[in-house]
Amino acid sequence: MATGLEVAASNIASLLSALAPTIAIILVTAGGITYGLAQTQPGETRGKWQTIGIGMVVGGIIVMAITGAASFITEQSSNLLKPV
Repeated sequence: MATGLEVAASNIASLLSALAPTIAIILVTAGGITYGLAQTQPGETRGKWQTIGIGMVVGGIIVMAITGAASFITEQSSNLLKPV
């Protein structure tokens, strides 16, 4: 029988796996827009905004990669807990 902690962890995991693709798309899109708008800024502020834009794009790509590999990560981490 599942305990309250297991049910809560399962609910959190299912919520995150449902939201992750949306978050990744938002990050990549917002990063692209931010990077594009940075091109219109003067040189003093352009670098800061470009850095933020690239960081958002890279963060979105990382979220996509983790979401795609989530089932493999879950399977491998559950095998670590089994006795040899």
